[in-house]
Amino acid sequence: MSDFFQSFVDNFMNFFSWDVLSATLTDPVNWGIIGTLIILEGLLSADNALVLAVMVKHLPKEQQKRALFYGLLGAYIFRFVAIGVGTFLVQIMWIKVAGGAYLLWIAYSNLFKKKHDNPEGGEVKNKGLSFWRTVLAVEVMDIAFSVDSVLAAFGVSDKVWVLFLGGILGVLMMRGVAQVFLKLIDKIPELEKTAFILIILIGAKMIAGAFGFHLSHFVFFSLIIALFGGTIILSSLRKKKAGSVKGS
Repeated sequence: MSDFFQSFVDNFMNFFSWDVLSATLTDPVNWGIIGTLIILEGLLSADNALVLAVMVKHLPKEQQKRALFYGLLGAYIFRFVAIGVGTFLVQIMWIKVAGGAYLLWIAYSNLFKKKHDNPEGGEVKNKGLSFWRTVLAVEVMDIAFSVDSVLAAFGVSDKVWVLFLGGILGVLMMRGVAQVFLKLIDKIPELEKTAFILIILIGAKMIAGAFGFHLSHFVFFSLIIALFGGTIILSSLRKKKAGSVKGS
């Protein structure tokens, strides 16, 4: 039991090691992984930023910013704890398999199952809660939004600073440029499905890793480039085809 707690503490201490941080920041492969996590967070969570904006809409302007800031802080604290615990637990074989299977289920449910529409039109209602109750609601929603993206991150890397930087930059980007990602998805709607296909790739990678089969970074990044490049080309061809049909 003492060995378990020692390993647990050592894992968290990586957050406070300058050597670990320095090694992370100077490795180009790590930045490629961080970039992948940022894009994934942005594509999967852009609409979540709008949900949070509606949740605080009833508050005065200054309180809106504070409520979102506290929510952001909560998301970072959750990521810190989840990544510190997760990078330790994900070394256990059955947890890797379970995590990979959960990612595959997420992708399947979003790609193939029909989503049930909200009977009231799918809009998030502003319930007019008090400031601190609104903050609590935003915190809970932030954590709910974070679970899937944190789990997906474990399938890409097991380095705490890579995961944390990818997560915090992804959340900042999602909050700051949510409209950009939404316009991008609106312009290339296939990107939303591509994000879930990437989740399938990550889930399969996590399960394969549990059984000793490891995908090289070169192959992984090549697949990502091919996936997103192919999506953009396919979308462009579909638009040209649709345009030619209308013009004829």
